[in-house]
Formats: sequence, structure tokens, C-alpha cells
Amino acid sequence: MSNPENRCRVAVLGATGLVGRTMIQVLEERNFPLTDLVPLASSRSAGQSIRFREQDFIITEPSPEAFRDVDIALFSAGATASREWAPVAAAAGAVVIDNSSAFRMEPDVPLVVPEVNPEAIFSLDGRPEQFGLAMICS
Repeated sequence: MSNPENRCRVAVLGATGLVGRTMIQVLEERNFPLTDLVPLASSRSAGQSIRFREQDFIITEPSPEAFRDVDIALFSAGATASREWAPVAAAAGAVVIDNSSAFRMEPDVPLVVPEVNPEAIFSLDGRPEQFGLAMICS
């Protein structure tokens, strides 16, 4: 993470969907150490706000600028959005964790099932070509 206090900037693509809202809720419940939340969603939701840690955050559409200085990008907006925006987020320097099926069969993208192979997340180290991590959570 880029922040010396091990706090990071987290983007959530699909922030207004059921899974995206749950991701944000879990970040709050577990007091995840972040400096900023970047909620992203489609044009239908852009401009609305989402509440996180007693603050309102404005939802914006994904763009290259939206991923600037993001450390972790959580994706839950479907495979089409993931294929379009995961490489953009990774190119901006974010670790991408994707909940869609977009990269599940890619040999260079680790498929992590936390209860089965949590160590697979560490395969990100030393693999600069990697732009994603497919994760299945129950």
C-alpha cells in the first residue's frame, strides 16, 4: 500500500449493487484501514451518495481518473465492466479483486477461495503482468 500508515484508498466498482453495498458494509464493520472510499457505478447511479463511516461519498462513473491513487479496487459490477475497467485500475497501480467471472479461467490470474486456498493471494508478489485476482466468497 502506498500510505506509510498502511492505510489505503479503496475503490468499489458496482457500489450500488447488492454485492457492492455488502463489500462497503464489510469494510465498515471490520474497520478496514482506508483513507478514502471511491464508490463507482453506472451512469444511472452517478451523482447519488452512499454513506460510509458517517460520511456521504458521491458515486461517480468509472474512468481512468477515478482509479488514480487507488490501492485496492474491488469489482462487483459484472464481467463486462470488469473486462473494461480492471486493466485500467491495474495500470493505475491498484490491486484488483474481481468478483465476476471475467478472469476466472485466465491462467495468470489466481482464483482465490478463502476457505480453500487463502495463500493464493500472495502469488501477486513479483508478477507485474497480473492485473486481477478472482475471488469467490461465500
